[in-house]
Amino acid sequence: MDIDLTGRTAFVSGSTQGIGRAIAAGLARSGAATVVNGRSEKSVGAALDELRKELPDADLRGVAADVATAEGADALLREVPDVDILVNNLGIFGARPVLEVDDDEWRRYFEVNVLSGIRLARRYLPGMTERGWGRVQFIASDSAVVIPEEMVHYGVTKTALLAASRGYAKAVAGTGVTVNTVIAGPTHTGGVEDFVADLVGEDLPWDEAQRRFMAEHRPNSLIQRLIEPEEIANMVVYLSSEQASATTGGALRVDGGYVDAILP
Repeated sequence: MDIDLTGRTAFVSGSTQGIGRAIAAGLARSGAATVVNGRSEKSVGAALDELRKELPDADLRGVAADVATAEGADALLREVPDVDILVNNLGIFGARPVLEVDDDEWRRYFEVNVLSGIRLARRYLPGMTERGWGRVQFIASDSAVVIPEEMVHYGVTKTALLAASRGYAKAVAGTGVTVNTVIAGPTHTGGVEDFVADLVGEDLPWDEAQRRFMAEHRPNSLIQRLIEPEEIANMVVYLSSEQASATTGGALRVDGGYVDAILP
């Protein structure tokens, strides 16, 4: 399938590393003018340097803004007033017994994982509908459907994204704009490597630690390995394309078969 995003502008929140960086690279590789985002000039600059070496012909720029805050979202809008493709990837996670998660921690997770995407969708969707074309995606997780005992607070925020995405899709029905959620399964990122080490032990070689983590903590996976970020990005690039024009209001799984259900 030849996906050509030339002439489209894409913004990916939290895209200096991990899944977000892979998504930014995939969109840029397909021709989109892609905006990389992180909280600091240093992290954004480093990511841009790496991406430009990897993709010397790509149209890339960066905006340092904390879009988990209203002020950061406003700053982004001043720099990038319109986009055609919005990928709400920003998110945090971490293991903590649910009875130990206080109000402040719950609020922090909702601000970062939920409200960041809601604010950006609210700001960018009107322009998309006016132009008659747009793509919005929320990056969720298998934890939205299979709430993990060790991080209920994270799972709840990802469940909220499924509802928000479906609601926004209804709000723009018939306009040429699509809104979807991508349910990412257990994915191999630097943050997940640290998470795995916390759960199975820091002294194990990575291959053994990954096998033990999947067997003990994610046994439902049908591929029996962590997903690579580029595999998530492939779905995002497709959903951003003309070819995905009839896919909206959906929750599409790139979970390695982890969610043991026919539908999400």
